Amino acid sequence: MKAAADMRESTPLGRLGLGVALGASLVVVLDFSIVNVALPALGAAMGVSTTTSEWVITAYALTFGGLLVLGGRASDFFGRRRMLLAGLVLFALASAAGGVAVTFPLLAASRAVQGAAAALVAPAALSILTTSYPEGPARNRVLGYFGVTASAGFVLGLVAGGILVDTVGWRGVFFVNVPVCLALVMVGSKVLPAGTTAAGPHRLDLPGAVLVTSGTAAMVYAPTLGTNDGWTSLAFVGCILVSAALLGAFVLVERRSPQPLIPLRIFRHHTFVIGDMVSGLQGAWNAGEVLVLSLYCQQVLGYSPLVSGLVAVPQGIGGLLRGVLGARLIDRVGLKPFLTGNCLLVAVTTLALFRLPMTTHYPVLGIVLLGFGFGSTNVVFGSTVAASMGVVNNEQGLAGALVNATRQIGAAVGVAALLSIVAIDASATASTAQLAAGYRLALACAAGVAGAAALLSLRIAGGRVTTNAPSVEVEHDAPTLARVPQNYEYRPKVVSH
Repeated sequence: MKAAADMRESTPLGRLGLGVALGASLVVVLDFSIVNVALPALGAAMGVSTTTSEWVITAYALTFGGLLVLGGRASDFFGRRRMLLAGLVLFALASAAGGVAVTFPLLAASRAVQGAAAALVAPAALSILTTSYPEGPARNRVLGYFGVTASAGFVLGLVAGGILVDTVGWRGVFFVNVPVCLALVMVGSKVLPAGTTAAGPHRLDLPGAVLVTSGTAAMVYAPTLGTNDGWTSLAFVGCILVSAALLGAFVLVERRSPQPLIPLRIFRHHTFVIGDMVSGLQGAWNAGEVLVLSLYCQQVLGYSPLVSGLVAVPQGIGGLLRGVLGARLIDRVGLKPFLTGNCLLVAVTTLALFRLPMTTHYPVLGIVLLGFGFGSTNVVFGSTVAASMGVVNNEQGLAGALVNATRQIGAAVGVAALLSIVAIDASATASTAQLAAGYRLALACAAGVAGAAALLSLRIAGGRVTTNAPSVEVEHDAPTLARVPQNYEYRPKVVSH
């Protein structure tokens, strides 16, 4: 029986297995920000403009965001450990290719392959965690560790990138991935569970895969066009319409497919949908705030790239505190108060950043960033818990892909939107005061996004969803059995025996 198979998979990981899954997640997240610091040096060495050098970021984002769903489903169909290890090997090879690239097109191409590899690694790592622990405190604890790597890793990348660029040069941000990935592969092949695969023929829905990949990639790319060509430009509007058409066609294909890439019934889980939406908003404010803060420190306060990265360290410390306290808090107060309260904490601390002075008052700034990091990583944690609730084990790879995809899309939109807001009050010839005003306006908008996430979190059904209540077998619309808590708000038809 499928339910029995799901239960057999829920065997807790050992310490090494947990470390490999979290380490793989850290590599993917860290690689977003570690390259950001190297962009000026990279562009100068390659002889390309700032606008062109940003394709190092865009190429990674396009393939990562576009292929996440396909990678997540592949981990469900063909085995999570297999996809995780294959993704890490491909990531190491692409990183080495980027480190030795002698032309910018080769470098951008290597970054695109890195993104494709990350699309295999991220959902496989998350689904290994969610299928190894049953819903409740045990899963919350390991997802808490995952949340720390997802948010603190972004800040760590800024610091590590600054150190590498200052010591060994920009190529170091690529070469550093190679030994880390290979070490994870060697250990992971011995300690990670193989995991069960989905029943039936293991075939990916190729028409659906092409449509959702191209539609998501267009959605990720659209904010770049909005920033460069204007939010009312034909290029931006056309890209949005193409994305909508492709995703609409994808829904039609999935409804008729005997083995869909995304079974649409997964969106009937109310808490899952809210978790994904909050995850998208979190990606928008977090990626936008980190970039705006880095630019503020360099262009307004006059800090070096390395010092600008070190300024953000309290955010990472806040993430570590979240790892200690977050799981206990969510078990004690419940998911809805937890998510809502932390979204409000982020909104308040971001508004405090809005009052950034044009001179250094770092002790106060450090305390504010500590609160921001604590609240933001708690939201990563809470939205990930929500997005795994009530989802059967053989669809956890898909669930992990979707929560990562929404965060990635949110990050792309957030960075582009906030930089456009900065451009309203700041330009290349703007004074320091005008630059500061532009960045403050962007931070105020980021606070508004966090406030919207707090309102959205209030729509989660009342009561605690993080229980270890007895389970019953239930039947979904498709012939798949699952085990869910009796008091979970999604109540499908109970099967009588």
